[in-house]
Order: sequence, then C-alpha cells, then structure tokens
Amino acid sequence: MNHEDGHIVKRIEYVNDRIKKAATGCGRDPEFVRLVAVSKTIPEERVRQAIEAGVTLLGENYIQEAKNKIDLLSHYPVSWHFIGHLQTNKAKYAVKAFDLIHTVDSLKLALELDKQARKINKNQDILIQVNISKELSKFGIDPNVTLDLIRQISKLKNIVVRGLMTMPPFFKNPEQARPYFKALNNLHHFIKQADMPDVYMEELSMGMTGDYKIAIEEGATLVRIGTAIFGKRN
Repeated sequence: MNHEDGHIVKRIEYVNDRIKKAATGCGRDPEFVRLVAVSKTIPEERVRQAIEAGVTLLGENYIQEAKNKIDLLSHYPVSWHFIGHLQTNKAKYAVKAFDLIHTVDSLKLALELDKQARKINKNQDILIQVNISKELSKFGIDPNVTLDLIRQISKLKNIVVRGLMTMPPFFKNPEQARPYFKALNNLHHFIKQADMPDVYMEELSMGMTGDYKIAIEEGATLVRIGTAIFGKRN
C-alpha cells in the first residue's frame, strides 16, 4: 500500500465512523445512512483505491467522465449515482450508466428518462431535486410544486421515484444548514402521506463534507462526500 492509498483508507474509516456516531447520537440506526463517495474529477486509480477500501456507492457529476470510469471499473460490484445537473439530451447515457439519478427536477427530463429506460427495458430509480432554499443560482424544483411533479412522474411506467435530494446554501457554520434539511425532511413526510402508487419515499439525499453530521440528524439516508475522502480537487 502506498502513501496515498493509506490516506484514502484512513479518510474513509474516519468518515464512516463519523456517520455512525452522528446516526447513533440522534437515535437512528446507522445502517440507514449510506455514504456516496463523490468521485467527480478524481482519477480512476484513486476511485479504485476507495472501492477497495470499502466504498460501494459512487457519485459522479459529468456523463462523459463517468462513462470512462464506469467502463474501467465495471468488474467491481459498486453502484453508480448521478448527482450533477442532467440535461435532457444526456438522458440516454445516464439511464445506461447509473443506478440512481439524484437530480430530476422537471417533467420534461422525467419523460425523456422514461423513454430511454423503456428502450433498454429498465426501471430507472430517481430522486427529485428540490430547491429548498429557492436560490436562483440552484437547480431543483420549487418545494410548493414538488408533490404535483411527483404525481405526474408516478404515472410513468419506467421511472421509480425513491425520494428527494437537495443542496442548501453554503454556510461556514454547518448549523445554519439545519432548517433547510429539516424542511426537506418535512416535505418528504408530506409526500409520503400522499401514498402514491410506485412512489417509494425511502431516500433523502442531503449533506456534504461540511454539513453531513447535521443532515444525518435531520434524516439524511444518503450523504454525498467527496473532499473528506479524496482531498481538495484541483
């Protein structure tokens, strides 16, 4: 094991330990909080090191870069998640490559994903990206119309809604992100109560390197962590 391998192993151990402590500290079962290692811009060799250190979920932001890595690492039993903004014209590539797409925020995109999934006889799992902070600079659907969007998407035969995703504003003090995580969890419960067919509100994708402890305390099931594992990106 070289020096960099050891770094990644230790970082993953540290992050997993913190996830466990955050979950048990608020009375949750750590089994229901999973780490998505954000491997965007990280070379294949270092992603391989993370997989061999126990990472099973990987998050990518860019279709072409992800396709290359997925091909090179296809013999590993890992699950690939798309966590970047997805353009409709890239839907067919996303459906072929990813187990879970975190960033669906329009009926137009959902319709294209459904069409492409049908072509390859796949049921595509998705999360709905909610712009919980209503920032103009962020992607995501307005919280007030999220239920209506999910109701429309639930009629699509090859799309399965698994939950919600958000990115709160960036704060130096992660505690300031808490109201946004809490609001997404409340919306999650509200949609769950609607009890729509083929809508499984199991996942809450929220929390990154700076604020994942707070996100877990507010119900996150998937935390998207890159820097704490791979170090600062170039």
